[in-house]
Amino acid sequence: MDKKTIEKIKKELLERKGQVEKELENITEGDAGESRAKFPDIGSKPEDNAMEIGEYSTNLATEKVLESTLRDINNALKRIQDGTYGICKYCKEEIGEKRMLARPVASACVKCKSKLQASV
Repeated sequence: MDKKTIEKIKKELLERKGQVEKELENITEGDAGESRAKFPDIGSKPEDNAMEIGEYSTNLATEKVLESTLRDINNALKRIQDGTYGICKYCKEEIGEKRMLARPVASACVKCKSKLQASV
């Protein structure tokens, strides 16, 4: 993959990282790495309590997805920095530009990923 394409992907990954971090900040409290989903304080009526629990459950699930996304982005940025971006971590072959543009956080080629999914 050429440097221009990698730089374009890096820029997109950094933008997405900022978005994910902001989204996490909106639904969590505490310091980075120690944050937890916010428990909303809507009121003290029984229906308020039900809404609080529902919103908290949603925040927990969202937090998990966003943290996973952030981890994938950070790993992709590290591979760019290390010069291993676009190389399959299993077969060590080039992943292919089309796949990397479609899924910039990919660390496996389609062939290896298909094998992994088939064995599950």
